[in-house]
Amino acid sequence: MSDLHLAVALDGAGWHPAAWREPDARPGELFTARYWTDLVQQAERGLLDLVTIEDGFSQQADHHEAASERTDRVRGRLDANLVAARVAPTTSHIGLLPTVVAPHTEPFHVSKAIATLDYVSTGRAGVRVRSSVSPQEYGNVGRRPVPELPGDGVPAALTRILFGEVEDYIEVLRRLWDSWEDDAEIRDVATGRFVDREKLHYIDFEGSEFSVRGPSITPRPPQGQPLVSLLVHQQAGYELLARSADLGFVTPADAADAHNISTAVRAATAQAGRTAGEVNLLGDVVVFLDDTYAAAAARKERLDVRDGAELHSDATIFVGTPGELADLILDWQSAGLDGVRLRPGALPHDLSQITDALVPELQRRGAFRTAYDATTLRGHFGLVRPANRYAA
Repeated sequence: MSDLHLAVALDGAGWHPAAWREPDARPGELFTARYWTDLVQQAERGLLDLVTIEDGFSQQADHHEAASERTDRVRGRLDANLVAARVAPTTSHIGLLPTVVAPHTEPFHVSKAIATLDYVSTGRAGVRVRSSVSPQEYGNVGRRPVPELPGDGVPAALTRILFGEVEDYIEVLRRLWDSWEDDAEIRDVATGRFVDREKLHYIDFEGSEFSVRGPSITPRPPQGQPLVSLLVHQQAGYELLARSADLGFVTPADAADAHNISTAVRAATAQAGRTAGEVNLLGDVVVFLDDTYAAAAARKERLDVRDGAELHSDATIFVGTPGELADLILDWQSAGLDGVRLRPGALPHDLSQITDALVPELQRRGAFRTAYDATTLRGHFGLVRPANRYAA
């Protein structure tokens, strides 16, 4: 089996703002369990490694720093972790990674939520941790003001502030997941002992934004450590990924850029004292797929006209056939990436193209699995269940 990894990023009706107006869209069902269950089950039928589910603390915006007053786009979303927990029992293999916003959530709460998701899914949970500079999100939560920049607001200074908090956040998650040893639960009815208190550990974390004593109130998750992922775009992000995460989503422009990013991350991983296999890299691509390039281009153009502007993204925008996308994916894999995370331009159309056309094309080339051979998310990426840091 190939070690190529495929993921899908799910967000509303798709990544194009006008996608909800497509004939096969389901805008009336966006806030139902059936809608999300259908999407994730379809992704699982395509044997994909995982899905990520977007989330935030403000209405969807045209730009991460600016609120939008437009009413012709999807507004509102469900809680990503609750969606994942609802979907989990209806699936059996695919990984589930809800998004959490570090500045506006407490790591203690999130650690037990993701641990619970790992139990509900029997070992398929992960989490995508992101930061925020949105005044709307800070205003809605009201926990603290938007971070102030030293001096004249040099971007590097903001990066250090935000990434430092994310790194602390991930460290707390990991310590809390380990704060129960694997055999801490005794469950001995005869003696009346349910837990061995000596195998529950304080984590005693002190950081710039929060302090957490621990232990968790949830036993160690089935995977030991659910997968932590980050979306990163530049060197400081690559270094954070190398130190703290298991899975990175990156945004190369082409195969040469994918090679440069992979080289930078691998060097940072070695510098952090970790092996290359501990950090997997998936390249993000927004996709508009059809049987012919002309049909895909016409569909994207129709969506752009409806929205009143050409779509722009932090990730590469691909328009074409599943076969042409397979060429790109394999080129990026040859350049050093472990796979791709695909952002469907419109749902369900582009997800169907991924599962029903792209996956069979990759299978014909011997580049992708024909069946799942692991039952946990860590297993999909060949990652072993880690030892508990606190166990003697």
